[in-house]
Amino acid sequence: MDKFVLRLFVAGATARSRQAVLRVRQLCDGELKDNCTLTVIDIYQQPSLARANQIVATPTLIKVFPRPVRRFIGNMANLTGLFVELDLIAKDKIAV
Repeated sequence: MDKFVLRLFVAGATARSRQAVLRVRQLCDGELKDNCTLTVIDIYQQPSLARANQIVATPTLIKVFPRPVRRFIGNMANLTGLFVELDLIAKDKIAV
């Protein structure tokens, strides 16, 4: 299985940013185990990376690899939504 490469863009050390980092780390540690590389990028500290990745809102999670590239913008509280939107599991495997 290919290793997932994820980038999480946050804006400073706000409560929303901390929650996003916590949720995505839970996703990486719990579900993806050793198959995940996560980079957290603060757009205030590295604005050039925000521009290069066309970040218009935070938090934004980008699945860089494996292709296709997927983006999830906003509330990271819904882990099931993250799985589906980032194409980590097939949509037809989700029980409604």
